[in-house]
Amino acid sequence: MSANQNQQKNVTIGEKEFTLQHPGVREAIKLRGRAKDHTGQLDEEKYYEELMKHVIVQPKVTWETAEDLGASDFNELIKEASLFLNGKA
Repeated sequence: MSANQNQQKNVTIGEKEFTLQHPGVREAIKLRGRAKDHTGQLDEEKYYEELMKHVIVQPKVTWETAEDLGASDFNELIKEASLFLNGKA
């Protein structure tokens, strides 16, 4: 188990609190690999979906609930999750 695995962080976006959980270094690398297209470029939609499935753990976020959050709050949540995943938060 890596030192990052299962590490958690709470973030407040708008008036809602979310729990982010790090999947571990190896899983983070796999996650980024799954989010690439056939040319090796990061596919934002796939990346966001991976963050929703594997990093944003409470409450769970789906594309439907992302619509309810609104673009600004959703983008802020994704930014926080990405920074956390990459060890910058």
